[in-house]
Amino acid sequence: MANFIRKFFNEITNQIVGKTSSSRRSLQVPICLSFMPENNTGRLTAKREPLSIKGETKDLSDTGIAFLVDSIRLREFYLVGENRILDAILDLPGAKIKMRVLGQRYEQIGEHLSVSKYLIGASIESMNQIDREIYEEYLRQGGKLKKNKNSILEFEASKS
Repeated sequence: MANFIRKFFNEITNQIVGKTSSSRRSLQVPICLSFMPENNTGRLTAKREPLSIKGETKDLSDTGIAFLVDSIRLREFYLVGENRILDAILDLPGAKIKMRVLGQRYEQIGEHLSVSKYLIGASIESMNQIDREIYEEYLRQGGKLKKNKNSILEFEASKS
């Protein structure tokens, strides 16, 4: 009887969670992440250059992404924490889209330091409307895009 009640509550919980969270799609595409480091040198003026790292997505959803990178920090700046917004470019088949993401958590994976990677879970903070449409279609199609879809870069080039 206790087993039946546990199964019943688990089923109810799964239905509630399924309705309140976005479904994840296990899709691997190249990703490039960048950000402009803060200038914490006081009165000194330091040359500021954007820092970037490349990786690969592990899964995607309407509200967030998970990706793998080789390092959790660039110089002394961590990718996750301090409310650091990252500029992300996803290289989807046939389109590159831009979004801004906020790292929520990370986990080191891999048994040896020489081959370890970091799995980062991030929420999508913003995306322009055209890139959002392309991204959502990519998720609906399970990792495929129609040939006539363009990213914002191609869209702006065609307006000129």
